[in-house]
Amino acid sequence: MAIDPEELNKRRRERELRRKKRQRAMYIRLAIAAIVLVGCGVGIFFLIKNSEPASAPVMATTPAPTVEETEAPTEARASWEKAPTKIHIAAAGDLNITDKVIWSGQTSGDFNYTNAFMDVAPILSEADLSILNFEGNVCGAPYGTETLSAPQQLLEALRNAGVDVLQMANSCSITNGLRGLTATLSNIRAAGLEPVGAFSSAEEFRKSKGYTICQVGDVKVALVAFTKGVGSLGLPVGSEDCVNLLYEDYYTTYKTINKKAIRTILRAAESEKPDLTIALLHWGSEYNEEISDSQKNIAELMISEGVDAIIGSHPHLVHQIDFDEEAGTLVAYSLGDFFGDGERGGTNYSIILDMEITKDYDSGTTKITDYTFTPIYTLAENQCDGFRRVVRIDNAMSAYELNFVDRITQSCYENMQFARDRILERVNAGKKAAEEANKKK
Repeated sequence: MAIDPEELNKRRRERELRRKKRQRAMYIRLAIAAIVLVGCGVGIFFLIKNSEPASAPVMATTPAPTVEETEAPTEARASWEKAPTKIHIAAAGDLNITDKVIWSGQTSGDFNYTNAFMDVAPILSEADLSILNFEGNVCGAPYGTETLSAPQQLLEALRNAGVDVLQMANSCSITNGLRGLTATLSNIRAAGLEPVGAFSSAEEFRKSKGYTICQVGDVKVALVAFTKGVGSLGLPVGSEDCVNLLYEDYYTTYKTINKKAIRTILRAAESEKPDLTIALLHWGSEYNEEISDSQKNIAELMISEGVDAIIGSHPHLVHQIDFDEEAGTLVAYSLGDFFGDGERGGTNYSIILDMEITKDYDSGTTKITDYTFTPIYTLAENQCDGFRRVVRIDNAMSAYELNFVDRITQSCYENMQFARDRILERVNAGKKAAEEANKKK
Protein backbone atom coordinates (compact mmCIF):
# COMPACT_ATOMS: atom_id res chain seq x y z
CA MET A 1 0.00 0.00 0.00
CA ALA A 2 1.28 3.48 -0.79
CA ILE A 3 0.56 6.81 0.80
CA ASP A 4 -1.33 9.17 -1.51
CA PRO A 5 1.51 11.15 -3.11
CA GLU A 6 -0.76 14.09 -3.96
CA GLU A 7 -1.65 14.56 -0.30
CA LEU A 8 1.99 14.40 0.76
CA ASN A 9 2.94 16.80 -2.04
CA LYS A 10 0.30 19.26 -0.86
CA ARG A 11 1.71 19.18 2.66
CA ARG A 12 5.23 19.45 1.30
CA ARG A 13 4.31 22.52 -0.77
CA GLU A 14 2.84 24.19 2.31
CA ARG A 15 5.97 23.40 4.32
CA GLU A 16 8.19 24.62 1.47
CA LEU A 17 6.25 27.88 1.27
CA ARG A 18 6.87 28.50 4.97
CA ARG A 19 10.56 27.70 4.52
CA LYS A 20 10.84 30.02 1.50
CA LYS A 21 9.31 32.89 3.50
CA ARG A 22 11.92 32.35 6.20
CA GLN A 23 14.68 32.10 3.57
CA ARG A 24 13.46 35.28 1.83
CA ALA A 25 13.64 37.18 5.10
CA MET A 26 17.14 35.84 5.68
CA TYR A 27 18.27 36.81 2.16
CA ILE A 28 16.98 40.35 2.64
CA ARG A 29 18.97 40.66 5.85
CA LEU A 30 22.07 39.26 4.12
CA ALA A 31 21.63 41.64 1.18
CA ILE A 32 21.44 44.64 3.50
CA ALA A 33 24.54 43.45 5.32
CA ALA A 34 26.34 42.92 1.99
CA ILE A 35 25.49 46.45 0.82
CA VAL A 36 26.85 47.89 4.06
CA LEU A 37 30.05 45.84 3.72
CA VAL A 38 30.51 46.83 0.07
CA GLY A 39 30.06 50.48 0.96
CA CYS A 40 32.65 50.18 3.71
CA GLY A 41 35.01 48.37 1.31
CA VAL A 42 34.70 51.07 -1.36
CA GLY A 43 35.37 53.76 1.20
CA ILE A 44 38.47 51.99 2.48
CA PHE A 45 39.73 51.44 -1.12
CA PHE A 46 39.57 55.14 -1.98
CA LEU A 47 41.22 56.11 1.29
CA ILE A 48 44.11 53.72 0.55
CA LYS A 49 44.31 54.79 -3.12
CA ASN A 50 44.50 58.43 -2.24
CA SER A 51 47.24 57.75 0.29
CA GLU A 52 49.50 55.80 -2.20
CA PRO A 53 52.42 57.48 -4.06
CA ALA A 54 51.64 58.50 -7.64
CA SER A 55 54.54 56.39 -8.95
CA ALA A 56 53.41 53.15 -7.35
CA PRO A 57 54.00 50.25 -9.78
CA VAL A 58 51.11 48.33 -11.28
CA MET A 59 51.39 44.58 -10.68
CA ALA A 60 50.78 42.39 -13.72
CA THR A 61 48.30 39.56 -13.23
CA THR A 62 47.55 36.44 -15.24
CA PRO A 63 44.05 36.71 -16.73
CA ALA A 64 41.52 34.16 -15.48
CA PRO A 65 40.60 31.49 -18.02
CA THR A 66 37.48 32.22 -20.02
CA VAL A 67 34.51 29.91 -20.13
CA GLU A 68 35.66 28.65 -23.53
CA GLU A 69 39.07 27.67 -22.12
CA THR A 70 37.68 25.53 -19.34
CA GLU A 71 36.96 21.84 -19.75
CA ALA A 72 33.42 20.98 -20.75
CA PRO A 73 31.51 19.28 -17.88
CA THR A 74 31.32 15.54 -18.19
CA GLU A 75 28.32 13.42 -17.20
CA ALA A 76 30.16 12.42 -14.01
CA ARG A 77 30.80 16.06 -13.13
CA ALA A 78 27.18 16.97 -13.82
CA SER A 79 26.12 14.24 -11.35
CA TRP A 80 28.66 15.45 -8.80
CA GLU A 81 27.43 19.00 -9.13
CA LYS A 82 23.88 18.04 -8.12
CA ALA A 83 23.55 18.95 -4.47
CA PRO A 84 22.54 16.18 -2.06
CA THR A 85 18.87 16.02 -1.07
CA LYS A 86 18.04 16.24 2.63
CA ILE A 87 14.70 15.31 4.19
CA HIS A 88 13.56 15.08 7.80
CA ILE A 89 11.41 12.31 9.25
CA ALA A 90 9.80 12.86 12.65
CA ALA A 91 8.72 9.98 14.90
CA ALA A 92 6.76 10.07 18.15
CA GLY A 93 5.92 7.32 20.64
CA ASP A 94 2.65 5.79 21.84
CA LEU A 95 -0.71 7.50 21.79
CA ASN A 96 -2.74 5.51 24.33
CA ILE A 97 -6.54 5.47 24.19
CA THR A 98 -7.84 5.91 27.75
CA ASP A 99 -10.75 7.62 29.46
CA LYS A 100 -8.64 10.70 30.25
CA VAL A 101 -7.40 10.98 26.69
CA ILE A 102 -10.99 10.77 25.40
CA TRP A 103 -12.22 13.32 27.95
CA SER A 104 -9.46 15.75 26.99
CA GLY A 105 -11.29 16.45 23.73
CA GLN A 106 -14.89 16.61 24.96
CA THR A 107 -16.55 19.95 24.22
CA SER A 108 -20.29 20.43 24.65
CA GLY A 109 -21.17 16.86 23.73
CA ASP A 110 -18.78 16.77 20.78
CA PHE A 111 -15.04 16.13 20.45
CA ASN A 112 -12.20 18.41 19.45
CA TYR A 113 -8.56 17.48 20.09
CA THR A 114 -6.89 20.42 18.35
CA ASN A 115 -5.66 21.91 21.62
CA ALA A 116 -4.05 18.64 22.71
CA PHE A 117 -1.40 18.77 19.95
CA MET A 118 -1.16 22.49 19.25
CA ASP A 119 2.25 22.97 20.91
CA VAL A 120 3.93 20.05 19.10
CA ALA A 121 2.25 20.62 15.74
CA PRO A 122 5.13 22.79 14.47
CA ILE A 123 7.56 19.88 14.91
CA LEU A 124 5.29 17.29 13.31
CA SER A 125 4.15 19.49 10.44
CA GLU A 126 7.63 20.84 9.61
CA ALA A 127 8.98 17.33 9.02
CA ASP A 128 8.72 15.85 5.53
CA LEU A 129 7.12 12.72 7.04
CA SER A 130 5.74 12.22 10.56
CA ILE A 131 4.97 8.90 12.28
CA LEU A 132 3.59 7.71 15.61
CA ASN A 133 2.20 4.55 17.23
CA PHE A 134 -1.60 4.55 17.69
CA GLU A 135 -2.52 2.19 20.54
CA GLY A 136 -6.23 1.88 20.10
CA ASN A 137 -9.10 1.50 17.66
CA VAL A 138 -11.47 3.90 15.97
CA CYS A 139 -14.56 1.76 15.60
CA GLY A 140 -17.39 3.66 17.26
CA ALA A 141 -18.77 4.28 20.75
CA PRO A 142 -18.49 3.55 23.60
CA TYR A 143 -15.12 5.22 23.85
CA GLY A 144 -12.39 4.98 26.47
CA THR A 145 -10.23 2.60 28.46
CA GLU A 146 -12.62 -0.35 28.40
CA THR A 147 -13.02 -0.54 24.62
CA LEU A 148 -9.81 1.30 23.59
CA SER A 149 -11.93 2.97 20.93
CA ALA A 150 -11.60 6.68 20.09
CA PRO A 151 -13.74 9.08 18.06
CA GLN A 152 -12.82 10.04 14.49
CA GLN A 153 -12.01 13.58 15.63
CA LEU A 154 -8.84 12.32 17.31
CA LEU A 155 -7.51 11.09 13.97
CA GLU A 156 -8.46 14.36 12.31
CA ALA A 157 -6.57 16.31 14.99
CA LEU A 158 -3.47 14.19 14.40
CA ARG A 159 -3.76 14.77 10.67
CA ASN A 160 -4.11 18.53 11.20
CA ALA A 161 -1.09 18.51 13.53
CA GLY A 162 1.05 17.11 10.73
CA VAL A 163 1.04 13.34 11.35
CA ASP A 164 1.18 11.22 8.17
CA VAL A 165 1.57 7.59 9.28
CA LEU A 166 0.17 5.53 12.16
CA GLN A 167 1.77 2.31 13.29
CA MET A 168 -1.09 -0.16 13.72
CA ALA A 169 0.83 -3.35 14.49
CA ASN A 170 0.62 -3.25 18.28
CA SER A 171 -1.10 -4.70 21.34
CA CYS A 172 -4.42 -3.10 20.43
CA SER A 173 -4.71 -4.16 16.79
CA ILE A 174 -7.55 -6.66 17.35
CA THR A 175 -8.91 -5.52 20.72
CA ASN A 176 -12.32 -5.16 19.06
CA GLY A 177 -11.86 -8.13 16.76
CA LEU A 178 -11.22 -8.13 13.05
CA ARG A 179 -14.30 -5.97 12.49
CA GLY A 180 -12.83 -3.37 14.82
CA LEU A 181 -9.53 -3.55 12.97
CA THR A 182 -11.21 -3.19 9.57
CA ALA A 183 -13.24 -0.19 10.74
CA THR A 184 -10.14 1.40 12.29
CA LEU A 185 -8.06 1.07 9.13
CA SER A 186 -10.89 2.51 7.05
CA ASN A 187 -11.32 5.47 9.41
CA ILE A 188 -7.58 6.15 9.48
CA ARG A 189 -7.49 6.40 5.69
CA ALA A 190 -10.64 8.52 5.68
CA ALA A 191 -8.82 10.98 7.94
CA GLY A 192 -5.99 11.28 5.40
CA LEU A 193 -3.52 9.13 7.33
CA GLU A 194 -1.85 5.84 6.41
CA PRO A 195 -1.86 2.76 8.68
CA VAL A 196 1.21 0.51 8.62
CA GLY A 197 1.65 -3.09 9.81
CA ALA A 198 -2.00 -4.20 9.98
CA PHE A 199 -4.44 -5.31 7.29
CA SER A 200 -8.18 -5.82 7.09
CA SER A 201 -7.82 -9.22 5.43
CA ALA A 202 -5.32 -11.79 4.19
CA GLU A 203 -6.05 -10.55 0.68
CA GLU A 204 -5.10 -6.98 1.61
CA PHE A 205 -1.86 -8.29 3.11
CA ARG A 206 -1.04 -10.20 -0.08
CA LYS A 207 -1.63 -7.13 -2.22
CA SER A 208 0.53 -4.91 -0.02
CA LYS A 209 3.12 -7.63 0.71
CA GLY A 210 3.25 -6.31 4.26
CA TYR A 211 4.91 -2.93 3.64
CA THR A 212 4.13 0.62 2.54
CA ILE A 213 6.10 2.71 0.06
CA CYS A 214 6.18 6.47 0.46
CA GLN A 215 7.83 8.89 -1.97
CA VAL A 216 9.13 11.83 0.04
CA GLY A 217 10.45 14.35 -2.46
CA ASP A 218 13.29 12.57 -4.23
CA VAL A 219 13.64 9.92 -1.52
CA LYS A 220 11.79 6.61 -1.74
CA VAL A 221 10.99 5.32 1.77
CA ALA A 222 9.81 1.80 2.63
CA LEU A 223 7.85 1.50 5.88
CA VAL A 224 7.24 -1.75 7.74
CA ALA A 225 5.73 -2.36 11.17
CA PHE A 226 5.71 -5.40 13.46
CA THR A 227 4.43 -6.19 16.95
CA LYS A 228 5.49 -8.71 19.58
CA GLY A 229 1.83 -9.61 20.16
CA VAL A 230 -1.78 -8.46 20.04
CA GLY A 231 -2.73 -8.20 23.70
CA SER A 232 -2.30 -11.92 24.48
CA LEU A 233 -4.94 -12.71 21.86
CA GLY A 234 -4.59 -15.06 18.91
CA LEU A 235 -5.42 -14.13 15.34
CA PRO A 236 -8.29 -16.21 13.89
CA VAL A 237 -7.44 -19.05 11.52
CA GLY A 238 -7.07 -17.67 8.02
CA SER A 239 -6.34 -14.17 9.32
CA GLU A 240 -2.84 -14.74 10.67
CA ASP A 241 -1.42 -12.24 8.16
CA CYS A 242 -3.67 -9.39 9.29
CA VAL A 243 -0.97 -8.15 11.69
CA ASN A 244 2.80 -8.34 11.14
CA LEU A 245 4.26 -10.36 14.03
CA LEU A 246 7.79 -10.48 15.49
CA TYR A 247 7.33 -13.86 17.20
CA GLU A 248 5.87 -17.21 16.29
CA ASP A 249 4.69 -17.65 19.90
CA TYR A 250 3.22 -14.13 19.91
CA TYR A 251 0.39 -14.92 22.35
CA THR A 252 2.44 -16.81 24.95
CA THR A 253 6.18 -16.55 25.66
CA TYR A 254 7.69 -14.30 22.91
CA LYS A 255 10.77 -16.49 22.56
CA THR A 256 10.80 -17.73 18.97
CA ILE A 257 11.55 -14.89 16.57
CA ASN A 258 9.45 -15.08 13.41
CA LYS A 259 12.55 -14.85 11.18
CA LYS A 260 11.00 -16.31 8.05
CA ALA A 261 8.06 -13.87 8.01
CA ILE A 262 10.28 -10.91 8.89
CA ARG A 263 12.71 -11.72 6.08
CA THR A 264 9.91 -12.29 3.59
CA ILE A 265 8.42 -8.85 4.20
CA LEU A 266 11.75 -7.03 4.30
CA ARG A 267 12.96 -8.68 1.10
CA ALA A 268 9.70 -7.87 -0.64
CA ALA A 269 10.15 -4.24 0.39
CA GLU A 270 13.78 -4.34 -0.76
CA SER A 271 12.64 -5.49 -4.21
CA GLU A 272 11.09 -2.03 -4.62
CA LYS A 273 14.63 -0.60 -4.37
CA PRO A 274 13.83 2.01 -1.72
CA ASP A 275 16.41 4.61 -0.75
CA LEU A 276 15.59 4.03 2.94
CA THR A 277 13.76 1.40 4.99
CA ILE A 278 12.23 2.18 8.38
CA ALA A 279 10.88 -0.51 10.74
CA LEU A 280 8.34 0.45 13.41
CA LEU A 281 8.56 -2.17 16.17
CA HIS A 282 6.18 -2.72 19.07
CA TRP A 283 8.50 -4.71 21.34
CA GLY A 284 10.17 -4.99 24.74
CA SER A 285 8.40 -4.99 28.11
CA GLU A 286 5.99 -2.43 29.51
CA TYR A 287 7.35 -0.02 32.14
CA ASN A 288 10.77 -1.65 31.91
CA GLU A 289 14.03 0.10 31.07
CA GLU A 290 15.87 -3.09 30.14
CA ILE A 291 16.59 -3.99 26.53
CA SER A 292 16.35 -7.75 26.04
CA ASP A 293 18.69 -10.00 24.08
CA SER A 294 15.71 -10.84 21.90
CA GLN A 295 15.34 -7.18 20.91
CA LYS A 296 19.04 -6.96 20.08
CA ASN A 297 18.77 -10.11 17.96
CA ILE A 298 15.78 -8.68 16.09
CA ALA A 299 17.62 -5.41 15.50
CA GLU A 300 20.66 -7.25 14.12
CA LEU A 301 18.45 -9.35 11.86
CA MET A 302 16.61 -6.34 10.46
CA ILE A 303 19.71 -4.24 9.86
CA SER A 304 21.35 -7.21 8.10
CA GLU A 305 18.27 -7.31 5.84
CA GLY A 306 18.64 -3.66 4.84
CA VAL A 307 16.66 -1.76 7.51
CA ASP A 308 18.15 1.69 8.12
CA ALA A 309 16.11 2.85 11.11
CA ILE A 310 14.20 1.04 13.87
CA ILE A 311 11.66 3.06 15.86
CA GLY A 312 10.49 1.26 18.99
CA SER A 313 7.34 1.50 21.09
CA HIS A 314 5.46 -0.40 23.86
CA PRO A 315 7.61 0.07 27.03
CA HIS A 316 5.99 3.52 27.57
CA LEU A 317 9.39 4.80 28.72
CA VAL A 318 12.18 6.54 26.84
CA HIS A 319 15.03 4.16 25.99
CA GLN A 320 18.46 4.62 24.45
CA ILE A 321 19.18 5.56 20.85
CA ASP A 322 22.04 3.79 19.07
CA PHE A 323 23.32 5.69 16.04
CA ASP A 324 26.01 4.30 13.75
CA GLU A 325 27.11 7.41 11.91
CA GLU A 326 29.42 5.57 9.53
CA ALA A 327 26.78 3.04 8.46
CA GLY A 328 23.97 5.60 8.66
CA THR A 329 21.73 3.34 10.78
CA LEU A 330 19.75 4.19 13.90
CA VAL A 331 17.92 2.13 16.54
CA ALA A 332 15.59 3.98 18.92
CA TYR A 333 14.47 1.23 21.28
CA SER A 334 11.51 3.20 22.69
CA LEU A 335 10.40 6.81 22.30
CA GLY A 336 8.05 6.65 25.32
CA ASP A 337 4.43 7.78 25.51
CA PHE A 338 3.48 10.61 23.18
CA PHE A 339 0.06 11.16 24.78
CA GLY A 340 -1.80 9.30 27.52
CA ASP A 341 -2.68 9.31 31.22
CA GLY A 342 0.90 9.84 32.34
CA GLU A 343 0.10 8.49 35.79
CA ARG A 344 2.94 5.99 36.09
CA GLY A 345 6.47 7.22 36.64
CA GLY A 346 8.25 8.05 33.41
CA THR A 347 5.15 7.86 31.19
CA ASN A 348 4.32 11.57 31.29
CA TYR A 349 7.41 12.55 29.30
CA SER A 350 8.98 11.32 26.07
CA ILE A 351 10.61 12.61 22.89
CA ILE A 352 9.84 13.42 19.28
CA LEU A 353 12.72 12.12 17.20
CA ASP A 354 13.92 13.95 14.09
CA MET A 355 16.07 12.01 11.63
CA GLU A 356 18.01 13.80 8.93
CA ILE A 357 18.18 11.72 5.74
CA THR A 358 20.71 12.62 3.05
CA LYS A 359 20.58 11.33 -0.51
CA ASP A 360 23.99 11.79 -2.11
CA TYR A 361 23.80 11.58 -5.90
CA ASP A 362 27.57 11.51 -6.34
CA SER A 363 28.13 8.41 -4.19
CA GLY A 364 24.72 6.91 -4.94
CA THR A 365 23.96 6.47 -1.22
CA THR A 366 21.07 7.47 1.02
CA LYS A 367 21.45 7.23 4.78
CA ILE A 368 20.70 8.79 8.14
CA THR A 369 23.31 11.52 8.62
CA ASP A 370 22.14 13.03 11.90
CA TYR A 371 19.37 13.02 14.47
CA THR A 372 17.98 15.35 17.11
CA PHE A 373 15.09 15.04 19.54
CA THR A 374 12.63 17.29 21.33
CA PRO A 375 11.68 16.42 24.94
CA ILE A 376 7.90 16.58 25.41
CA TYR A 377 5.54 16.29 28.38
CA THR A 378 1.87 15.40 28.85
CA LEU A 379 0.27 18.09 31.00
CA ALA A 380 -2.59 17.04 33.25
CA GLU A 381 -5.61 19.35 33.52
CA ASN A 382 -4.49 20.73 36.90
CA GLN A 383 -0.93 21.54 35.83
CA CYS A 384 -1.61 24.50 33.57
CA ASP A 385 -4.76 25.94 32.03
CA GLY A 386 -7.24 23.12 32.53
CA PHE A 387 -6.40 21.18 29.37
CA ARG A 388 -4.67 17.83 28.97
CA ARG A 389 -2.15 18.33 26.20
CA VAL A 390 1.33 17.61 24.89
CA VAL A 391 3.90 20.39 25.25
CA ARG A 392 7.57 20.93 24.51
CA ILE A 393 9.42 20.84 27.82
CA ASP A 394 11.88 23.63 27.03
CA ASN A 395 9.12 25.98 25.85
CA ALA A 396 6.94 25.29 28.89
CA MET A 397 9.84 25.83 31.28
CA SER A 398 10.77 29.10 29.57
CA ALA A 399 7.16 30.32 29.84
CA TYR A 400 7.24 29.57 33.57
CA GLU A 401 10.56 31.40 34.04
CA LEU A 402 9.22 34.43 32.14
CA ASN A 403 6.04 34.41 34.28
CA PHE A 404 3.56 33.90 31.43
CA VAL A 405 -0.12 34.17 32.37
CA ASP A 406 -0.93 30.54 31.44
CA ARG A 407 2.34 29.11 32.76
CA ILE A 408 2.63 25.67 34.35
CA THR A 409 2.58 25.19 38.11
CA GLN A 410 5.77 25.24 40.16
CA SER A 411 5.54 21.50 40.93
CA CYS A 412 5.09 20.77 37.23
CA TYR A 413 8.14 22.92 36.45
CA GLU A 414 10.19 20.87 38.89
CA ASN A 415 8.85 17.64 37.34
CA MET A 416 9.90 18.88 33.92
CA GLN A 417 13.41 19.62 35.15
CA PHE A 418 13.67 16.03 36.35
CA ALA A 419 12.09 14.70 33.13
CA ARG A 420 14.55 16.57 30.92
CA ASP A 421 17.53 15.20 32.83
CA ARG A 422 16.11 11.65 32.73
CA ILE A 423 15.48 11.86 28.98
CA LEU A 424 19.07 12.87 28.29
CA GLU A 425 20.35 10.12 30.56
CA ARG A 426 18.23 7.42 28.90
CA VAL A 427 18.72 8.50 25.30
CA ASN A 428 22.49 8.68 25.72
CA ALA A 429 22.81 5.41 27.67
CA GLY A 430 23.91 3.49 24.57
CA LYS A 431 26.49 6.10 23.65
CA LYS A 432 28.00 6.01 27.14
CA ALA A 433 28.10 2.22 27.16
CA ALA A 434 29.90 2.22 23.79
CA GLU A 435 32.43 4.78 25.01
CA GLU A 436 33.15 2.74 28.14
CA ALA A 437 33.55 -0.44 26.06
CA ASN A 438 36.04 1.33 23.78
CA LYS A 439 38.09 2.47 26.77
CA LYS A 440 38.47 -1.13 27.94
CA LYS A 441 39.81 -2.27 24.55
